[in-house]
Amino acid sequence: MSDSKSIVRVAAVGDLHCGKTSRGTIRPLFENADRFADVLVLCGDLTDYGLPEEAEILVEELAVASHLPIVAVLGNHDFEMGREDEVARILTDAGLFLLDGDAVEVKGVGFAGARGFAGGFGRGTLGSWGEKAVKAFVQEAVDEALKLESALARLRTESRIAVLHYAPIQATVENEPPEIFPFLGCGRLEDPLNRYPVDAVVHGHAHNGSPEGRTSGGVPVYNVSLPLMRRTSPDAPPFRIIEVPAVERTMEPR
Repeated sequence: MSDSKSIVRVAAVGDLHCGKTSRGTIRPLFENADRFADVLVLCGDLTDYGLPEEAEILVEELAVASHLPIVAVLGNHDFEMGREDEVARILTDAGLFLLDGDAVEVKGVGFAGARGFAGGFGRGTLGSWGEKAVKAFVQEAVDEALKLESALARLRTESRIAVLHYAPIQATVENEPPEIFPFLGCGRLEDPLNRYPVDAVVHGHAHNGSPEGRTSGGVPVYNVSLPLMRRTSPDAPPFRIIEVPAVERTMEPR
C-alpha cells in the first residue's frame, strides 16, 4: 500500500431553505459547486418547512452535481413539521451522507457532524436549573455536544472538518441582534472542538452573522449561511471553499 497526498476542495453552504417554489432557483449554486469543488457540505435548513416534497425538490436540484459527494446535517427548519425522518430518508436515498452524531471519510477527508442546538455562549450559557422545561432545553444542548464529541472521536483521517447547523462560538453570530445570540448557537459545542481539533468548522443558522471566527483553541470556524455568503461575496459563488490535504491510499500490485 502506498500513500499520496492531494488537495481536496470542500464547498460549504447552509440555509438553502428549499421550498415548494424553489425548483430551478438553487441549481446554479450546485452547478458552480460541481465546477469548483471535490466535496459539497450542506449545513442544515435544507428545506424551508421540513416537508418531504421540499426534500424531493432539493434532490432534483442537486442532480446537476451528481458526481459530487455530499455531506450534510439537518437544521431547525427541517424539524418544523415533525417529518424529519421522512426528509432524512429522501436525502439519504439520494446518496447524501447525512450526519447526526456520525463521522464519514470522503476522498481522504474526515467529516464529523451534528445539528447542534441553542443555549448561549460564555457566561450567558443557559444552565440546567429550575423548571423541567429549562432542564430539558439544556439537556438537548448537552446531548448535541456529546453527539459531536462522539463523531469527532471516531475520525482517523489526517484532515478533519466538523459540520454543524448551530454556531459553536459567539464570534460568527456577531452582527445579529445581541438578544437573539442564545438562540443561534451554544458554547457547549466548542468544548469537543478544542478536545478533538479539526482543520475547520462550518455552520449556518445565523443569516446576518459574521463570516468567520476561531474557537478558544484556535480552530477556524466559518459561518456559511447562504444569505450571508450572498451578501459578503456578491461577485462569487455563494459558498465557502476550504482546501485541505488528504491522503489517498492505493494498493500496490504484487
